[in-house]
Amino acid sequence: MYKIGVIGDYDSICGFAALGLDIFPTEDLESAKQTLTRLAAGGYGVIYVTEQYLGKMPDEQAEYAEQQTPAIVAIPSVKEKLGLGRAALKRYVEQAVGSDIIFNEE
Repeated sequence: MYKIGVIGDYDSICGFAALGLDIFPTEDLESAKQTLTRLAAGGYGVIYVTEQYLGKMPDEQAEYAEQQTPAIVAIPSVKEKLGLGRAALKRYVEQAVGSDIIFNEE
């Protein structure tokens, strides 16, 4: 059975612990990258990463996009919201359905 982890600044991810998810508070991009690598190799099937860090990890995103697991999912941060999660969801829906049926933006 896969585990679920959450990486980001403490204020943004602390609530996920109440849901039973493993949280990994980080204070800088380099430690977020190291934590992502460690979790990906450590049996995590889904890893949520705050947008403030994931947006600065294009190489890691590309690497894990090619693999079945782990699924790397962007979540908003309390510090800044970049819209990466929404943009990814829109892309996935458009690929699956052929048009944007959720956000319907032109």
